[in-house]
Order: sequence, then C-alpha cells, then structure tokens
Amino acid sequence: MKREETIRLESLAIGYHGKHSVKVVAEGISDSICSGELTCLIGENGAGKSTLLRTLSGFLPPVSGEIDILGKPLKSYRETDLAKVIGVVLTEKNNLQNMTVEELVGMGRSPYTGFWGRLRTEDKEKVAQAIDLVGIGELKDRMVQTLSDGERQKVMIAKALAQETPIIFLDEPTAFLDYPSKVEILNLLHRLSSEESKTIFLSTHDLELALRVADRVWLMTKGGGVQTGSPENLIVDPATGRFYFG
Repeated sequence: MKREETIRLESLAIGYHGKHSVKVVAEGISDSICSGELTCLIGENGAGKSTLLRTLSGFLPPVSGEIDILGKPLKSYRETDLAKVIGVVLTEKNNLQNMTVEELVGMGRSPYTGFWGRLRTEDKEKVAQAIDLVGIGELKDRMVQTLSDGERQKVMIAKALAQETPIIFLDEPTAFLDYPSKVEILNLLHRLSSEESKTIFLSTHDLELALRVADRVWLMTKGGGVQTGSPENLIVDPATGRFYFG
C-alpha cells in the first residue's frame, strides 16, 4: 500500500483549559502520521498519551499549534463531517445491554443514516464487511453483555470500521485483555492498517508487543514532548528502564 501523510502536527501543545489557567501536558509536537502504517504511542503513566489522543480526535482543544487532518485544519471540520473521517475506540468498558453484536456494529453507520438511524441496504453491507474483516461472523447474533473482553474489543473495532473512516484512533485497545487476546488484537490492527490502507494510531502500555507489530513508534515523556522513530531504533536504558531513540 502507498504510504501517504494523513495527519500533520505543527508546534502542537496539549493540555487542559481551566477557569483561570491552562495546564500544558506536552508541547513542541511536530510530526506526521501516515496511512498504511500502524503507529503506536508509548510512554509512562501521566505523560499525556490519552490527552494527545483526545486532542487529535477533536474532544479537547489544543493549547496551541496546528493539527491538519487530510490537508485541512482539524478546527475547520464540522462534527458531522469529522465523524466520517475519524473513528475512535476508547478504553472505557461500555455497559450496553439487550443489543446484538450486529446492532452495535451497525451504530458505526450513524454518520450516514440520518436522524432515525435506519440502515439501508448499503449500510447493512458495510456492517457485514466490517464484521467479516475483523473475523467475528460467529458472534453477530450474540448479545453484547455475553461477550468476553477480547470479543467485545473486536466488536468495537468492527464498529469503527463500519464507520468507514480513513483514520482510527484507539486508546489502550489491549487493556483488560489476556496475553493471547492482546497479540490477536494488535496483529489484527496491523493487518487492517496494511491491507485496508487505514491510518491507525493507538496508545498502549504493552511495550513488547507494540515494538513487535508497530511500523512507527511515538514516545512520550513527562514534560519532554514526543520523540518518533522506527521500533528497531528504540533503546532501553538498563539502569533506569526508560526508552529513548538511538
């Protein structure tokens, strides 16, 4: 697949706007994220990984700097248009009840179905394709509350695929999963980025797995901004256990 820049950050600072002040979590972030690649965001707790993901998703405003998505400023997108460009899978467990897997994946079509949310033939085909891509056909009639954590995470990824966005952000997609499920989910995301030419950007604490499957790594450090590079260039300091690019 051809590698193309889909996200561009220029002198980005991220943080939280209080009533009388702004707390800056990280700043000076300038880099790009490309289609056809799985990019993993790693770093210690409190470094700002979730804040960065929420800022890129449009949930939090940047403190300063620019975010371009597909060649347009993020701030220029209307909410309805952004929902057709970016899919987001958050780490929080949902408490959905009395809904089948197929119905939940179908909710990914909401940017296209209008106020009443009725699925047309085309929408149903997109849902079926997403279920097939993730390999959960045997689950489609199951009730969501009966799924394991690993199965539920696959369903949420299928929902994001049904949304048919070129960009997918995931916050700790392997949290709550056992080791085999972590491997399966990360391999699935790598395959989707490569075969479907998606831009997939995820945060994770599973460093060993991330370095095995990532095409590119972003390393966040507390107060130190972001460093980026290839997984093979990431080095661990044996004295401190901290990572840096060599």
